[in-house]
Amino acid sequence: MSLHFLRQTTLAALLALPLAASAAQPVIEVYKTANCGCCKEWVKHLEANGFKVKANNVADPGDYRQKFGIPAEYGSCHTGRVGGYAIEGHVPAADIKRLLADKPKARGLAVPGMPMGSPGMEGGRKDAYDVLLVKDGGKSAVFQRYESTEGD
Repeated sequence: MSLHFLRQTTLAALLALPLAASAAQPVIEVYKTANCGCCKEWVKHLEANGFKVKANNVADPGDYRQKFGIPAEYGSCHTGRVGGYAIEGHVPAADIKRLLADKPKARGLAVPGMPMGSPGMEGGRKDAYDVLLVKDGGKSAVFQRYESTEGD
């Protein structure tokens, strides 16, 4: 083996490390109904942002929300599970990545309802909405705030 070959191989391996690290997101289990279009779009959003998704069509995603300790008041049309956290509703992938990196003591994240402009709910307008950090006991705090683009 030549020294030139070793240098090229080592350089190529080092350059590939950041790409491999950024692409290696954990699998998100998603529980959704078979016919919900916005759930399918949210799954596409997660995949486009480096997550592997295992989508499970279920009769009632709310059963999984309850099982994972997210109160009904924070409900949406689908529930996910990743890294021991529940992900309820149209939570942006960037917020899930931050949750997994920061590892706060919490049940998970929730975007209650189905706000227009959130991932999977893209359309003509973008409503303001909050991503909530849901803590034990059902209390929550704003994890990330998204502003409306109406009037822009």
